[in-house]
Amino acid sequence: MTPHLIVSDLDGTLLDANHDLHPETIETLRLLAERGHHLAFASGRHFRDMLAFRDRLGVPIHVISTNGAYLHGPDGELLASRHLEAEQARDLIELQRHDSVRLNLYREDEWLIDAPEPRLLAYHAHTGFGYRVVESASLDGEGVGKVLYIGEPERLAGLEATIRVRHGERLHVTYSTVNSLEIMAGGVNKGTALEALLAMLGLDSRQCLAFGDNLNDTEMLSLAGEAHVMANAHPELARRVPVARLIGHHAESAVARHLRERFSL
Repeated sequence: MTPHLIVSDLDGTLLDANHDLHPETIETLRLLAERGHHLAFASGRHFRDMLAFRDRLGVPIHVISTNGAYLHGPDGELLASRHLEAEQARDLIELQRHDSVRLNLYREDEWLIDAPEPRLLAYHAHTGFGYRVVESASLDGEGVGKVLYIGEPERLAGLEATIRVRHGERLHVTYSTVNSLEIMAGGVNKGTALEALLAMLGLDSRQCLAFGDNLNDTEMLSLAGEAHVMANAHPELARRVPVARLIGHHAESAVARHLRERFSL
C-alpha cells in the first residue's frame, strides 16, 4: 500500500455545522491512520485552538496553523514558523479602520484582540480557546504570525486595497471567510507549509489529498495531487483551482464519505 498524506481545512470542510468533528469523521481518520496514511489539519485557526480536535482523534496528526505560519509535528514540536516583520505588523496594527472592525493578532502562544467580541467565542466553543484583550497602542508587532481583521466585507475590502498598495508581495493577503481578512508574511500560506511537510515525510505531491472550502485554501489545493472543493465552498475557489473535484457539503461529513470511497474503508 502506498502511503498518502491527507490534509484538510477545518471550518467549512472537515468540521460539521456545529464546528465540531462528526463521529463518522473521527472513525474514518482513525482507520486511515491505522492503514499507514499520514494526516494533517491545515487551518487559519491558532495551533492551540486546533489541539482539541487533534487530541480527540488519538492518532498522529501534523498541524498547519495560522494559515501556514506554523507547522507542528504530531508530538506538538514546532517544525517551522515564520512571522511578519515587526515593522510590517506595526503598520497593520496602526492602519486606520472603522470602529466596528476588530483587530486580532495570532502569536505562537496566544490570540490578542483590540476589544471584546463575545460572538467570536462561540466559534471556539468546542476547543475552549479564547482571546486576550489588549490596547492596540501597547503592541510592538514582535512575534506575529498573522494579523486578522474581522468586520463587514465592504470595510475589509477598503483595508485590503490599502494593504496591497502599501506592502505588495511583501505580505500574503487572503480571506478565510468573507468577514475575515488575514495577513501573513509574504510567501506564507497553507501551500508552502504543505510543501515543507511533504518534503519532511518524503512524499510527492501526487501522494497528497487536500480538502478546502475558502480562498485561504487556494495554494494548498493547487499543490495537492488530488484536490477537493466542498459544495459549500466560496464560489471563487473552484475557479482558482479548476482541477479540483467538487464533493459534498461539510455539514454532511462529505470529506469522510469521500475518503471511505477513495480508500475502500
